[in-house]
Amino acid sequence: MPRFSLWLLLASILVLIDQFTKIYAVESLLENQSKYVTSFFDFYLTYNPGAAFSFLAGAGGWQRWFFIFIAVFAVGYMIWWVYKVSDRALISLSLSLVIGGAIGNLVDRVFLGAVVDFISIHVGPYYWPSFNLADSFITIGALLILWEAVFNKGKSDAKKP
Repeated sequence: MPRFSLWLLLASILVLIDQFTKIYAVESLLENQSKYVTSFFDFYLTYNPGAAFSFLAGAGGWQRWFFIFIAVFAVGYMIWWVYKVSDRALISLSLSLVIGGAIGNLVDRVFLGAVVDFISIHVGPYYWPSFNLADSFITIGALLILWEAVFNKGKSDAKKP
């Protein structure tokens, strides 16, 4: 199925982009020190052994394997889902974004034991937790999946036998 392959190629390219930016961040930034970019944006290298917003970050190490298991299962499911809907561009794009982001963070967990975060957004003294491009891909993909579910529900499926 050619479209399916293209969606997986996109996810693979996103993994590469994510990993290259993380390698650059690790090589050019000092951990836990801000590098000013704008009044609301800094680079700030940190390692997150937990999930989003450092959920379970201090759990003692077992969470690494738990999150690896969840990511492998979720990526496998989403690849199957893309295979099933690869002719539907929006949902396939959405899933490709989430797959690419999830694999990007999975690579970090497997090889480093934590996810490399380096983007810091803030307004004055109020900071959003640091994140990376993989997190951005996942967020955009999830929002597009929600968009598809709310606004396109059944429209594409109604034409299928």
